[in-house]
Amino acid sequence: MKVKTGTRQIIRSERFHKVKAPVSHAVRVGNLVFVSGTPPYKIGGEYREMAVGNFSEQFRQSISNMKLILEESGSSIDRVCKVNVFLARAEDFTEMNDLYRQVFHEGDWPARTTVVVGHVIPDMLIEIECVAEVVD
Repeated sequence: MKVKTGTRQIIRSERFHKVKAPVSHAVRVGNLVFVSGTPPYKIGGEYREMAVGNFSEQFRQSISNMKLILEESGSSIDRVCKVNVFLARAEDFTEMNDLYRQVFHEGDWPARTTVVVGHVIPDMLIEIECVAEVVD
């Protein structure tokens, strides 16, 4: 669902998990879309049903969720210009880089920041947010 208010469009995906917190899945302003942190929740799952498993499974689910929101916003993973990665454990940094290389194209990397944080949700190992270009 897209809600337009002035030059802003609020993006709420009906295919992604329901959000109870005061946050939108994404906000589009002009030709940019700002995607909120995408946790590794299963698409179509119950409210906050975590993709269980190891770090790589959670990474892949977060990226899949981000792609879904980008598509519903009129963009794609190829249009991402900035990524913020939030890791629960510093020891996952090397594996995250290996998996990240499989998502984005060599030599065409988005700008990126990676930080280690304490997640509010237990068992959440990663959350990813991004800014992407929208081309109509």
